Amino acid sequence: MNSDSERPAVTELRLSAFKAHRGVVLPLGPLTLLSGGSGSGKSSALQAYEILARLGSGQSLARAVRDVAGGPSACVPAGARPDDQGRRGFRIGCTVSGPVGPVSLDLAVQAEPELRIVGERLTGGGETLLTTALTDPDRPAVQAAWHTAGATPVTRAPLPDDRLGTSLLPLRVAGKTAGQRLVLAAAEQVVVALRSAFVCDPRPEVMRGTGGARAAGGAGLPGTTGVTGITGATGVVGGAGGSAGRGSGVRGGRGKGAGKAREGQDEGRLRSSCDNLPAVLARTSQECARRHAVLVAAVREACVGPVDGLRAVPRQAGVTSSGAAGSGARESGVTGAAGSGAAGAGVTASRMTASGVAGAGATAAVPVAGRGGAAGAQSGGGLGEAGVQVVLDRGALGEMPVEQLGDGELRFLALALVLLTGPGVLAMDPAGEIPSAHQQMTVMADGMDRCMDRRQARELVSLAVRMAERGHVRLLGTVRDPSVADGLPGVQVLHLGA
Repeated sequence: MNSDSERPAVTELRLSAFKAHRGVVLPLGPLTLLSGGSGSGKSSALQAYEILARLGSGQSLARAVRDVAGGPSACVPAGARPDDQGRRGFRIGCTVSGPVGPVSLDLAVQAEPELRIVGERLTGGGETLLTTALTDPDRPAVQAAWHTAGATPVTRAPLPDDRLGTSLLPLRVAGKTAGQRLVLAAAEQVVVALRSAFVCDPRPEVMRGTGGARAAGGAGLPGTTGVTGITGATGVVGGAGGSAGRGSGVRGGRGKGAGKAREGQDEGRLRSSCDNLPAVLARTSQECARRHAVLVAAVREACVGPVDGLRAVPRQAGVTSSGAAGSGARESGVTGAAGSGAAGAGVTASRMTASGVAGAGATAAVPVAGRGGAAGAQSGGGLGEAGVQVVLDRGALGEMPVEQLGDGELRFLALALVLLTGPGVLAMDPAGEIPSAHQQMTVMADGMDRCMDRRQARELVSLAVRMAERGHVRLLGTVRDPSVADGLPGVQVLHLGA
């Protein structure tokens, strides 16, 4: 696979009936920015995409919509009237392009009185590959029919009404006929694309440790445990979150214990709020000096004043961020960005008070940072987590902890790092059995230019353009000022509410 079209990617988002949207179709390119006034539905569009991504990762419907303010009922279009049984809901969908060609997925979700998926339709290759329908409201299941193209044209069976049926097909389809293999290939294409999403929302107050404990959820899609495996043509082995669907008999992929273990594994990978940026930067600065140099160059363009370097350094016991900033002195034993002081040698630091970084009275546990990923006990969060801090080398002006940067500069640093890395560095759950060269990561950034001035926002979009040209990163973001993309090649700006 050499062309971008052969890497599964969501190329269209459909908001048939979702919040303020009715009959809206959004074409998505490698770099798509949504603009519009307040209330135009920019954030809602990303929210619909995230719901689909969570479902594609094997989460239950309840978990997929749990972060929606107002709950599932808030997803119902305004003015939608209930039917005779008091039911209301919403409809969303997407098209995924890839080796199979365009594959469309559409969902009908009942939000009231009970949350459930009442209809699903998967089409591709000129065939209807899967349909589900609620036939008995008293049962927690839908009747599914999938394409067979054998002696029996269609196979029918119940599927749980709280899971995406597409992700469960490999547990039910044998792959013996050409029709069944088409179903499996299409399902794999959709799930690989949906699982490749990383929701990034750098929160300066959490990164500085002034916003209390770090945001819950260890992944870009918080709490995602994902689909457990994809094997060759059979694709996805699905289900996660501890239990498989009610009454389905499908074995769940992971339970609570595995979830806790996974949370520990994510310590070396950047979380959605970017509160663990120092530990991740300590790792990435050693793994790829060229990528780190590009990051430093981008930060230099976005920050006021000189920037000669950017690195993670071990925080000395008893030294607060304000103390380090006041002296501007280099911490002893720290090497350059490509050296071994921050991560490679497995630096340890004793427990210390991190007031001013992790909140008053908070303590940081003993960290161990290594080349394979930094591990640190979770504390109050903030840029002092894992016993390291990130400093800017200001040349003759000395060093400055990055928590002293403005909100826009901090967000720029975090988003730039995300664009320059990939699934191995980010706390997400991509399809591990599919080679990375055959995948495209989609970064979702709501309020991408929040807190930034026009110069910073344009530099960030320019960086995204350069990374998208490589074919492994896609971006879907919302911006206040669409003019930041003027004249930049390959940027698609969609104006909502116009």
